[in-house]
Amino acid sequence: MTNSPPTDEIIAIIDAHKALEGPLLPILHALQDTFDHIPQAAGPLICDALNISRAELHGVISFYHDFRDAPAGRHVLKICRAEACQAVGGKALAEETLAKLGLDWHGTTPGGAVTIEPVYCLGLCACAPAAMVDDRVIGRMDSAKMQTLLEKVGA
Repeated sequence: MTNSPPTDEIIAIIDAHKALEGPLLPILHALQDTFDHIPQAAGPLICDALNISRAELHGVISFYHDFRDAPAGRHVLKICRAEACQAVGGKALAEETLAKLGLDWHGTTPGGAVTIEPVYCLGLCACAPAAMVDDRVIGRMDSAKMQTLLEKVGA
């Protein structure tokens, strides 16, 4: 079980952004930057501060795939799910990688080494299929490259 972040720290982040026009996304980004996820305890505080419903907040968080409700692993592996990557083996690569790790999308390996996430374009369509580990984008990804990458990150 993870410890909840201090409420006063969450409130300070909300207060620092709530005067902005359209403050919800900046608040969510700041929370995730600080805690590596959107803490559950932040929900009611955000709703109260911005006078929005829990449903509105959930809709925004669930719409944007980069927001997480639990901290990510030490490395975040994103596999492109866009059509260009799918057309040249991206779907099979994704399925193989998920099976190899024993995870579903947004899952984290038991040791916390890797979190795997879908992404819907990395801008490397000419070098598809593409993946990204942490901030490094990799084109022409295949099973052998993926295996080497997984070994390198300790998965």
